[in-house]
Amino acid sequence: MEIKDRVRLLQEKMESENIDFFLIPTADYHNSEYVSDYFKVREYFSGFTGSNGTLVVSRENAGLWTDGRYFVQAEKELGGSGITLFRMLEEGVPTIKEYLKQNMKEGEVLGFDGRVIDAFYGRGLEETLQHIKTSFHYEDDIAGNLWTDRPDMPCTPVTILPEEICGQSVDDKFKQIRSEMQEKQCSAHLLAKLDDLMWLLNIRGADVECNPVALSYGYLTMTDFYLFIQEQAVNEELRQYAAKHNITLKAYDEIEAFLEESAEGKVLLDDKNINYRLYRILQKKAKIVSDVNPSEKMKAVKNPVELENMEKVYLKDSVALTKFIFWLKNNIGKIPITEYSAAMYLDNLRRDVDGFMDLSFPTISGYKENAAMMHYEATEAENSELASEGMLLVDSGGQYLGGTTDVTRTIVLGEIDDEVKKHFTAVAVGMLSLSAARFLYGCTGRNLDILARAPLWNMDIDYKCGTGHGIGYMLNVHEGPQSIRWRYVESVKEAVIEAGMVMSNEPGVYKDGSHGIRTENVIVARNGVKNGDGQFMYFDTLTYVPIDLDAILPEYMQKADIERLNTYHKAVYEKVSPYLTEDEGRWLKEATRPISDAV
Repeated sequence: MEIKDRVRLLQEKMESENIDFFLIPTADYHNSEYVSDYFKVREYFSGFTGSNGTLVVSRENAGLWTDGRYFVQAEKELGGSGITLFRMLEEGVPTIKEYLKQNMKEGEVLGFDGRVIDAFYGRGLEETLQHIKTSFHYEDDIAGNLWTDRPDMPCTPVTILPEEICGQSVDDKFKQIRSEMQEKQCSAHLLAKLDDLMWLLNIRGADVECNPVALSYGYLTMTDFYLFIQEQAVNEELRQYAAKHNITLKAYDEIEAFLEESAEGKVLLDDKNINYRLYRILQKKAKIVSDVNPSEKMKAVKNPVELENMEKVYLKDSVALTKFIFWLKNNIGKIPITEYSAAMYLDNLRRDVDGFMDLSFPTISGYKENAAMMHYEATEAENSELASEGMLLVDSGGQYLGGTTDVTRTIVLGEIDDEVKKHFTAVAVGMLSLSAARFLYGCTGRNLDILARAPLWNMDIDYKCGTGHGIGYMLNVHEGPQSIRWRYVESVKEAVIEAGMVMSNEPGVYKDGSHGIRTENVIVARNGVKNGDGQFMYFDTLTYVPIDLDAILPEYMQKADIERLNTYHKAVYEKVSPYLTEDEGRWLKEATRPISDAV
């Protein structure tokens, strides 16, 4: 069935249900960043395969909103569908709320599946549309029910992590959260954010692509913990573990009935990570205290055991990527290589690493102009063949027993012009400048973003995304609350950077139809000198992979920039070379050679 036919079918269903506008986000019932095939309803009705986007369908029209990472991709994939692309944050482009406010008439009905809209956004819709007395149809999934060959809900057995790899027991974590509940005078805490739940319980699953999480809900009281999880995910090991830690196991789909029967008093929850339907049920039974889940900050600040394991994992992962770059450089033009086969080669190198569990996200392998699409993904059916010219951008990572990795390198395959080299150099300078930051405790990522972005802003160039995000521990590759970005967002509570927080550092340049460049290391915040001026902080680097000197123009670097690059490359060689073959080691020695402004 063509996309136009699917949209038309939905519009007919909307008419029969007296729904005037219908909203389909990219989400599951837990506001996960990546969603399994079962939840790709927006993709089914739009044809757009990016990981972020929202489809709004009216009786006559349809529009898709997505961010700057996907403009090029979305324009291509929406071609011929009749769906209008709305480029988020571009001048003159309305937000979804603004669009609905401008186009909905008094008394009209807005429909959506209340399980895939978070409560914070849903309440925002209420406020935006209250002047026209809009009502919501949110108690069933009319779009998903039209998907006749919809995949099954994902369900995998749960794995219990040994306490020695977590650095903290589940009972200690319960105690910490209960202490915060007491401070907020709450008798219960409702959790739906999957990585928070997995971290809290020291368990992992595989229900979301590349994220080791299990579909579940949690309800913590001062004496008990209730885990709502799919029955097929429960094994004897989990039953014994639950009994040991006073965890009551309940069926996943019992959560709504449980809240209707048992919720009372004050209940703590994060309304950005609880779906609208649960929020409305709970609102009738208890007093809601909306705040960030205590576990979000707890898991963001890695403990000493987690940090020690992540350092080991990042070294192993850096070795794999260095081996990949050596292979690519030495085989380009000699054997057939495509974007897809290159990605598969790297993925297989990671699979051979001790402790490998999964990729942390699908590998991005973009050649030449394809790299201008930030989250481009080559497939076996659609990919470009590589040649001895231009550059290949590879953004990749792994899930290992002991950590989650994320790294990007842009690799020169042959001739590139000086304008591209100038861009590449500015990206490297920005990344290394942020890595070298010294700052006072109390800074957020918004205070530091300019260090990475300034070399590009000086060229009147920007990248339409943040500079950095938190990294999970055997969990989501994108983790909050910390981030590094320049833009102030009123609805986002900025997080102070704490010692032990792990973040990506990934400036870039994306020129539509020409090239894309990104250089990404992962850094960890540490406490430095404390004196009368306050607690100073700095970053340590976890990633040790060479930055391609074939695209570096030293004349566009200051002396301090060159020193930072040389120091970094010296460390790369010292840490990585012991794990390479003789040929790989010789190549790495040359690839990390010191440069000067005389080169």
